[in-house]
Amino acid sequence: MQVTMNGRVALITGGSQGLGYAMAKRFLESGAEVAIVARRQDVLDSARSELAAATGGKVLAYACDVTDPEQIERTHAAVTGDLGPVDILVNNAGAASTGAFEDVTDAMWQADLDLKLFAAIRLSRLVLPGMKERRFGRIINLLATAAKAPPAHSAPTSVSRAAGLALTKVLANEGAPHNVLVNALLIGLIKSEQVKRWWQASDGNHSLEEHTAMMGKRLPMGRMGEAEECANLACFLASEQGSYVTGCAINMDGGLSPVP
Repeated sequence: MQVTMNGRVALITGGSQGLGYAMAKRFLESGAEVAIVARRQDVLDSARSELAAATGGKVLAYACDVTDPEQIERTHAAVTGDLGPVDILVNNAGAASTGAFEDVTDAMWQADLDLKLFAAIRLSRLVLPGMKERRFGRIINLLATAAKAPPAHSAPTSVSRAAGLALTKVLANEGAPHNVLVNALLIGLIKSEQVKRWWQASDGNHSLEEHTAMMGKRLPMGRMGEAEECANLACFLASEQGSYVTGCAINMDGGLSPVP
């Protein structure tokens, strides 16, 4: 099956590394024009150059702290001015923040909600009217399997992600009559910058490859996922071919989550 995104404009937060970078590359290969958004301009510029060289597609980079409402509005205006209306929004920005419940302060709660929930709310609110008017839109929220099955010591991340799951369903039900499809990918153990950070914080007795192999043994499939595998599913959901899938929360975890 040929997955096509010709003529579509995609905005991907957290797009300079890891899963966001892999999705940007896959979208470009399928014909979309892509805006990658992240905080650090130097990392963005490097990613943009690599993506353009690898795909030959049109990719632009925008520095933005998505916890800041004013920066979000300015970035959305810049993207639409440069590329046109956003057809595909991928809310991917986020980092794990976990600890014992009684140790999580109000400031930690607010920072996590601003990054993972309110950024998605604010960006979705900006792109949704145009999507409805054009009768085409795709919103993909990158969450975590903890949104369905939160373990101990997983706050505030698991709570923010569960709220993102509810947001996904609300937007899917409101967007469906207008051909605006909204889905979530719930990430388990996939090779990413976050996994690399876990390895860097470990005891240093193993290489990154050994570390990921050991972590992968915990999974029913016996291995960690690749960022490209997540990107392939995101590309399908964002494309013309994913035209009857909405309101879904799909586990990308190699069978790890106890909740389907």
